[in-house]
Amino acid sequence: MTDSLWPAPVATTAVDATVTIPGSKSATNRALVLAALADGPGWVRRPLRSRDSQLMADGLRALGVTVEETVNEASGGTGGGEAWRVIPAERLRGPAQVDVGNAGTVMRFLPPLATLVDGPVHFDGDPRSHERPQHGVIDALRTLGARIDDGGRGGFPLTVHGTGALDGGPVEVDASSSSQFISALLLSGARFNNGVEIRNVGATVPSLPHIRMTVDMIRKAGGQVDAPEDGGEKDVWRVTPGALIGRDLVVEPDLSNAAPFFAAALATGGRVVVRDWPKHTYQPGDQLRDIFSAMGGSCRFVNKHSADEGLEFTGTGKIHGIEVDLHDVGELTPVIAAVAALADSESHLYGISHLRLHETDRLAALAKEINDLGGDVRETEDGLRIRPRPLHGGVFHTYEDHRLATAAAVLGLVVDGVLVENVATTAKTLPDFPQMWADLLGQG
Repeated sequence: MTDSLWPAPVATTAVDATVTIPGSKSATNRALVLAALADGPGWVRRPLRSRDSQLMADGLRALGVTVEETVNEASGGTGGGEAWRVIPAERLRGPAQVDVGNAGTVMRFLPPLATLVDGPVHFDGDPRSHERPQHGVIDALRTLGARIDDGGRGGFPLTVHGTGALDGGPVEVDASSSSQFISALLLSGARFNNGVEIRNVGATVPSLPHIRMTVDMIRKAGGQVDAPEDGGEKDVWRVTPGALIGRDLVVEPDLSNAAPFFAAALATGGRVVVRDWPKHTYQPGDQLRDIFSAMGGSCRFVNKHSADEGLEFTGTGKIHGIEVDLHDVGELTPVIAAVAALADSESHLYGISHLRLHETDRLAALAKEINDLGGDVRETEDGLRIRPRPLHGGVFHTYEDHRLATAAAVLGLVVDGVLVENVATTAKTLPDFPQMWADLLGQG
């Protein structure tokens, strides 16, 4: 509909801005689950307040967990002092209804927790959630002793018949379509009677950094985890049964959401500082530093005593093509593809066949939408080949996918007349993105 089209602003000069990125969706929703399973109250500070995190909080509330949202505007730093206090239920209760929306973390992370509920929990979500793979979680939970009704679909809608406990133990999982299958079992595994031992039997696991983030956060909550990167058995993760501790956790900025802002520096030959960039992190988005530097920019950590403390990324006005395996950082693909369409040479993005199963088929969508603006993008079996061509304006459809919307905004910086369909979908992880974008360009 024409009233849902957002004219992407064109940059009239090189950007020069400092940006505060909201908290990590991945860390926020993991923190909420771990806090809900703890043996005492905890805090999640500087969380992402977005549709995905609200769905997670509301899902936990439906099971009897108390999630109190507070804001202290006097506090400094990212998030304006916002904090969520999580008070675990004495006993998780059902019957309950949970809306997963189109949030991968909610649809994968809450069914294992629901096995610990006393009563049935019915899950449903957006139409796209019915198409996204869930079999890895469903099959694993059944092997571990859960009763799940899904009508033989291997997906949503479904009902988990919780009994207040789950046996747990060893299970094989094909995680080749989503690392979230493994993270989902790990997060609740400490509360299973026998813990959990997960063996991936798929050919590969996409987004391994997200599993490492899960392992790190479980350990910080007092859980014991054995993981392959610690010298353990390849493709095997173990969680020992035991209590989790209610903690005071500060959520890092969502580094993947820095992608369009750093891309703006590349596209305009400008400078962007992202505040509070961690020196050490398990977030896949940290790889933006290397990828975008290879495409023509440079980055450095700004001195702690500077008013613009954080990670500074600077573009040169030239963008180079890149050949890169994005298997571990697939979520960065849409913005990288947009930047590649503006480069001075061909790019090959590969290792990302699993993106066909995300919010939409991201590979097909990127190829179609960039080509409709005059580009030359060809799908391969596991990625994209992008040959830069002069682009023109037109409608860029987002398919209800937040990362396609931000990719379109990047193209609109240098291509006049790009109209982004339903830019509001960015609220999934970047609330107020249009205003942030206007502020970046000095047009706010």
